[in-house]
Amino acid sequence: MDNEKIYDEFSGNYDRFVNWEGRLALELPFLINELSQVKKNIDTPVSVLDIACGTGQHIIALQKHGFTGSGADISEEMVKTARENAQAAHLEIPFNQAGFGELALTYGDQQFDSIICLGNSLPHILDEAAMMTALADFKSVLRPGGKIIIQNRNFDSILKTHNRWMEPETYREDEHTWIFMRFYDFDPDGRITFHIVILHDQNQGIFQQNVVSTRLWPFSYLQLVYWLEKAGFDEIKLFGNLQGDVFDINQSPNLVVTACAQ
Repeated sequence: MDNEKIYDEFSGNYDRFVNWEGRLALELPFLINELSQVKKNIDTPVSVLDIACGTGQHIIALQKHGFTGSGADISEEMVKTARENAQAAHLEIPFNQAGFGELALTYGDQQFDSIICLGNSLPHILDEAAMMTALADFKSVLRPGGKIIIQNRNFDSILKTHNRWMEPETYREDEHTWIFMRFYDFDPDGRITFHIVILHDQNQGIFQQNVVSTRLWPFSYLQLVYWLEKAGFDEIKLFGNLQGDVFDINQSPNLVVTACAQ
C-alpha cells in the first residue's frame, strides 16, 4: 500500500475527521510541559520538528505558545493543507514533504531541540531495518539532549483483546454530514490493515461511501523501548495518553513515549 497516495486521498477530510479543538485542549498542556523541559544551552525558543505532521495542527498550536519549528509529512496534499492552515493562522511555519528516513536529508543534522511523532504514525513502518533507519534519522536531526515524543495506539492491549473497532467520528458543516468509522483486520503475518470508512451525506439521505486503508505494525511497548535504546536514546518514560497518565498495558488507549538523544 502506498502511504503517500492514501494520505493524499484522505487529506481533504482529515480536519473533519479530527476534532482539533477538543484534542488540542487535552494534549497541549502535556506537550508544552514536556517540550519546555528540553535541555538547552542558549536562551532561544525550543524548536520542534513535527514528523508525520498531517495538516500541521500540532505544530501550529505549539508555535502559538512560543515554540518554533517545522512540519514534515510523506503526503504532498497533507503538506499543502498544513501550509494553508498556517497561513490562515497568520503564522510562518515551513512544511516539507519528507517521510521516515528522509529528515536529515531535508533539514540537516542537529537542527532541532525536539521531535514529536504523534497520531499512531510510527507503526506505518513495517520492518525492523526501516524502523532503525527512521530512529537513527530522528536522532540525526536532534541536538544532543534533544527530546522525542511518540504517540502510538496501545497495541499490547489491542492484540490481547482483538478489539477491531474504534469509536466513530461525526462532522457536520452546513447541510453536509460526514461519518468516519475505523476498524482493523488482523493479518496472518502479524501486521494489521487499518481501514477508515468515510460516509458523506449532502442532506439527501444518501451516504456516499469511500474507504482508505493502510498497513500497520502493531509492535509492543517493549519493542519500541528496545529500538530507542539501540538508536541512542535514553531517559525513556512511558505514559498512557497525551494527558500524562501512567501507562497501563491492559487499559491505556495509547502508548506515549518520551526519550532524550544521548
